[in-house]
Amino acid sequence: MAKNILTIRDHRTGKEYELPVDSGSIRALELRQIKESEDDFGLITYDPGFSNTASCRSRITYIDGRKGILRYRGYPIEQLAGRVSFLEVAYLIFNGELPDQAQKQAWVEEITGHAEPAAGVQRVVSAFSRDSVAMAMLMSSFAALGGFHPASEDMATAASRRPHLLRLIGNVPALSAWIYRHKMGLPFVPSQAGLSYSENFLHMTFERPDGSFDLHPVFAQALDVLFVLHADHEQNCSANAMRSVGSSKADPYLSASAAVGALAGPLHGGANEAVLRMLNLIGSREQVASHIEKVKQGRFRLMGFGHRVYKNYDPRAKIIKKMADEVLEVAGSSPLLDVARELERIALQDDYFVSRKLYPNVDFYSGLIYQAIGFPSWMFPVLFALARTSGWVSQWEEMVSDPEQRIARPRQLYEGPAKRDVGS
Repeated sequence: MAKNILTIRDHRTGKEYELPVDSGSIRALELRQIKESEDDFGLITYDPGFSNTASCRSRITYIDGRKGILRYRGYPIEQLAGRVSFLEVAYLIFNGELPDQAQKQAWVEEITGHAEPAAGVQRVVSAFSRDSVAMAMLMSSFAALGGFHPASEDMATAASRRPHLLRLIGNVPALSAWIYRHKMGLPFVPSQAGLSYSENFLHMTFERPDGSFDLHPVFAQALDVLFVLHADHEQNCSANAMRSVGSSKADPYLSASAAVGALAGPLHGGANEAVLRMLNLIGSREQVASHIEKVKQGRFRLMGFGHRVYKNYDPRAKIIKKMADEVLEVAGSSPLLDVARELERIALQDDYFVSRKLYPNVDFYSGLIYQAIGFPSWMFPVLFALARTSGWVSQWEEMVSDPEQRIARPRQLYEGPAKRDVGS
């Protein structure tokens, strides 16, 4: 018997079916042949949240959650973060290979050539009240870009799509900085040549009204590493939104706007805010043990521990913990860092958490770093989106280039009323 065949016996009818297995999967449409009768629609799968459904083939990011592995295009995240700049990683994710020196220079020039968004988008940002939700502002800004750079008639080839995709990567630092400055009541700051991607973003965000700006290299380096760690993460909620909306041939600006909306949810992009709230609630190292007991009693959730994908230590958490130490050495010790370290120490020694594989994830320390650099917590999801834009556009381009890709249109299990008639 062939090894790559799955045999299914339907005990309703007594029939057997042979389904080919490819890359550890079967094609869902193969199940449609399994019917009780000829007028039966055929079997479908029921998979809320797509927990065990592959919606695409991808060559971008590989994750093995059981072993704690994350790789971009085959490169382990541990070999990229801190050794390769964010823009080089963005090149890798988008193009498939790390750039040589000439390719890197051309890529950086291409991205920085898009550092200033259309002036009209400033008016969109400025139209919001200062107490508006930051992610709603970013979502609207992405959609507005599509209005200033119509792309629907220009998507036929990779070459015609490229400027639009790279514009998103190049524009998002300025859009993010504008959101911060508008909400803080500060004037917008133009991009500055000669700075790295992360440095320029920090400059546009934190330049003082008198034009002065102090940039500590550790802050810029930490932000660059965080951008690398968040650049892509396989078929997460926002990447799925990017692909799903893009599958209707919506342009990348509208697709990215939808991805921002997905990321805005607290189950996706708001986790590091929840960690800070928890650390503030605990208050001091002395209260950690008591909080741990309340977690074990089911009275609180332990935020920043565990991951839907990683059933081992999140490989990004090891890198980010080191960055937190370096940033806080410059910014000054934080009482919350002391709480975080004690919380991690106790949890990693407690059988309750170890047996459940509840290890720190990337969100556990990232909020502490952002806060130490000077970002308020409402900017955390925006920073996440800034980094993830490179992954979104790469996922979108891969999707539109895939000849097998179809418009996203899931099935449902209808459980409403059967046919009924309106009374006379």
